[in-house]
Amino acid sequence: MSTPRRKAAGPIKIADSAKVKQQQLERFTENTSNVLSTNQGLQIPDNHNSLKAGVRGPTLLEDFILREKITHFDHERIPERAVHARGSAAHGYFKPYKSMAPYTSAGFLQDPDIETPVFVRFSTVAGSAGSADTVRDVRGFAVKFYTGEGNYDLVGNNIPVFFIQDAIKFPDLIHALKPEPHHGMPQAASAHDTFWDFVSLMPESTHMLMWAMSDRSLPRSLRMMEGFGVHAFRFINTRGDSHFVKFHWKPKLGVHGLAWDEAQKIAGKDADFHRRDLWEAIESGNFPEWELGVQIVDDGQESELGFDILDPTKLIPESQVPVQLIGRMVLNRNPDNFFAETEQVAFHPGHLVPGIDFSNDPLLQGRLFSYTDTQLSRLGGANFHELPINRGVCPMHNFQRDGIHRMAIPKGRVAYEPNTLGNGTEFRVDGATQGFQSHPEQLEPPKIRSRSPSFDDHFSQAMLFWNSQSAVEKDHIVAAFRFELSKVELPEIRQRMVDNLAHVDQKLAARVAAPLGINAPDPKAAAGRLGFRDHRIANKVDEDAALRMAGKGEGSIKTRKVAILVADGLEPATIKRIQHDLVEAGAICKVIGPHLGSVSTASGRQFPVDHTFGNMPSIMFDAVLIPGGALSAKALCGMGEAVHFVLEAYKHCKAICALNEGVQLLGSLGISQGKNPELITTPAAGVLVADARKVVEGQISQEFIAAIALHRHWERSGLDAVPV
Repeated sequence: MSTPRRKAAGPIKIADSAKVKQQQLERFTENTSNVLSTNQGLQIPDNHNSLKAGVRGPTLLEDFILREKITHFDHERIPERAVHARGSAAHGYFKPYKSMAPYTSAGFLQDPDIETPVFVRFSTVAGSAGSADTVRDVRGFAVKFYTGEGNYDLVGNNIPVFFIQDAIKFPDLIHALKPEPHHGMPQAASAHDTFWDFVSLMPESTHMLMWAMSDRSLPRSLRMMEGFGVHAFRFINTRGDSHFVKFHWKPKLGVHGLAWDEAQKIAGKDADFHRRDLWEAIESGNFPEWELGVQIVDDGQESELGFDILDPTKLIPESQVPVQLIGRMVLNRNPDNFFAETEQVAFHPGHLVPGIDFSNDPLLQGRLFSYTDTQLSRLGGANFHELPINRGVCPMHNFQRDGIHRMAIPKGRVAYEPNTLGNGTEFRVDGATQGFQSHPEQLEPPKIRSRSPSFDDHFSQAMLFWNSQSAVEKDHIVAAFRFELSKVELPEIRQRMVDNLAHVDQKLAARVAAPLGINAPDPKAAAGRLGFRDHRIANKVDEDAALRMAGKGEGSIKTRKVAILVADGLEPATIKRIQHDLVEAGAICKVIGPHLGSVSTASGRQFPVDHTFGNMPSIMFDAVLIPGGALSAKALCGMGEAVHFVLEAYKHCKAICALNEGVQLLGSLGISQGKNPELITTPAAGVLVADARKVVEGQISQEFIAAIALHRHWERSGLDAVPV
């Protein structure tokens, strides 16, 4: 008796096939912790031994599992970005506060109820991918909006101006900034001859140098950093009306910087300081927020600004054209994979949406070519837009085909336009009024390789920036110039630079020159050099408070890190109330002791310790709390690491609070003049001491919170004498 044959299964429908493939992919990604497979899905039985001819014999060429693994490893690095190589990134969303329809037709700026997904990458400019986060440098601030009209990339920096006016000088700038080619040093630093040789011969760099030598180039956190679009762009509304626009990102936590000594030490203690800070904040639910602001100038009115709006070395003072806050961005999710997202993301200032257009800024125009050209070599070909992190959320249709790493699978026989074979009727895109429309700007002849005389004022806004700084911020700028120029070996380069600075401010130049072993600044010498241009135009405003860092933010201490110093014999009751108040205000408190585990309280109980003085030094914190307890205070006074911890925090102008006997540590450091531990004094700005009564009543909590909210107490005197 014959066995009945099973009826053959019919072909899998295309829709079913796609569904099966998706289910298989999900199962594969879900089960990565249980099995290993090749890139083709073949399960690997042994990931510790290659295929050999005998247990002690040679490895066989037929071991395709070994060859696939090694080949992938050999090619797993892609070319590093020439600039902005070291980056950190996060996912989030953007929501407008109101419709911007009077100015722009951009869809993502119309409806306050619509959230637009974003991916944001922060970066340093000069260093390699393995350099430190806290070097003195410009920071990149690039935002990719995944809008329903296509991806829009707002590619900017944390400084609103740039070193050069024309993109043709960009390779020269970066070659001068990068490690010197004969010995490959220094890494991620501008303090060397080639950089200062270049900028001293390019007076247009002076304004940017003032920013770069300020505390703006040493952000405390990526979450506490402004962002700027740098260039002038255009808003275009549905009627075709054009307005110039400059973009600003304002951090909700304020704009705060590191001390230079602190930044240098952090680079050695934790090169990933900014990257770790961003990641941990998002993981803990402390989502960073920025507000998007715009400065809008009517087309045709830009000549009234007093400078050329197309000049990228100029900014629009906020006191002249106020910033309108038009939306809010929140970063609420870390990348799932650093390489696939943070490294492979491709930004481009030419990724626009209808309603936003370019201006004729010559630096911006050059970037339009550079970014695409860079992605072609870095990401392997023209299909980088199909990588998941770069893929838009809107429908896409064109006839661009094939190439390396094509991931989409176009269907049909038609790969050209116009055509009739696609859907049986003629398909032609020719003069449509929908979609992106370039602003129909009138162009002026002749075609010429030259620069507008309106770009020739290189010092007025540098002077405005200098005049807008507080006394302490001016001190920091002078110190930065001195440090950088002291690393320059050739005296004539130092001299050229201070001669340029004399056109900003004679006193500034003289202060910078004083310790550099050169002559007094001579503005006439600078003016006599080839290519020097300074057709000074008076600033419309003498100073602008927005250019200072002080007083920015909502005055909170959210995510500020407070170190609580302990040793055996502490009185935990002295810190219970203040620790509770700090945490309620959003601060993060960590207990620092001589060893991990715990310390004994005065009553013999165990008090847990989070970190040691050695593995988590004061440079990782924003403030220091020294609790009471006679034995604990005596022990801390005898520990070199604890003494150094407090001295260093004091020198870096951080808030310090000592409770009860804890004031003895301040006294032993010479910070407090009080010999009696119970003496209530205010020995220095941002240094607080309190007895039990002020702790119980909560008065000291509020005073300490207010001191931390100021970020730093830069006015603290006598810092040069502090031996750390």
